Amino acid sequence: MKKIIHVERAGFAHSNTLLSTNKLCKTFSSGGQQHHVLKNLDLEIYEEDFTVIMGSSGAGKSTLLYALSGMDKPTLGTVSFLGQDISGLSNDKLAVFRRDNCGFVFQQTYLLDNMSILDNIMACGLLVSKNRNDVANRAKRLLKRFSLDESIWHKFPSQVSGGEGQRAGIARALINNPKIVFADEPTGALNSANGTAVLDTLSEVNRQGQSIVMVTHDLRSAYRGNRIIYIRDGGIVGECALGKYESSNAERQKELKDFLTGMGW
Repeated sequence: MKKIIHVERAGFAHSNTLLSTNKLCKTFSSGGQQHHVLKNLDLEIYEEDFTVIMGSSGAGKSTLLYALSGMDKPTLGTVSFLGQDISGLSNDKLAVFRRDNCGFVFQQTYLLDNMSILDNIMACGLLVSKNRNDVANRAKRLLKRFSLDESIWHKFPSQVSGGEGQRAGIARALINNPKIVFADEPTGALNSANGTAVLDTLSEVNRQGQSIVMVTHDLRSAYRGNRIIYIRDGGIVGECALGKYESSNAERQKELKDFLTGMGW
């Protein structure tokens, strides 16, 4: 039975539904056997939320993220974006959908090694706009916004720290003003200081109204979300609504820990 825990904060209310799933299923075949990773999963993602998806290894967290973002197609069921079913789109149309509506941040930055930090970000912007000066100015504003000054703009990814590279990856994810940013374990390869800088960046852009869906197994990262979805064996078994992130909030930390303990985390 699904266990839902709501902890509403003053002034917090859901906005419009941005993404939704209906009876979402994903099955993989391996060794002649069927593995049902997602099972009849119903979920709504709201505009301006920082939604965190948690669960044990193999629960289906990343599979759900890929289905929501159009990176993978469901076996059964539907995924809708602003009310439009995207699950039946062709691969080419899904690529256009992702380009125009989604930003992605992964555990590895996947910055191109032979391009500078600035050129990496601009390359994504030029997929949408051919105005090179406009794209360059937007890229520079994002880099400055995330405390990445001109001293690293023309360095290659191998010449910057992990935290700088990941913040540059967030700038790349935002260059085309996406409706939603998907983050898959964005601090998983970072030390504590760099991880905190990346989480601060994500929290900042969420405060500005950016919708975020993040998969994580890390308590420190989950603490930044206003809504925690817990999945087990391909289904949602719990939800915790914490309200918008507030730093140094002991009550918030306890509520999240109590919820995760109840989920068997």
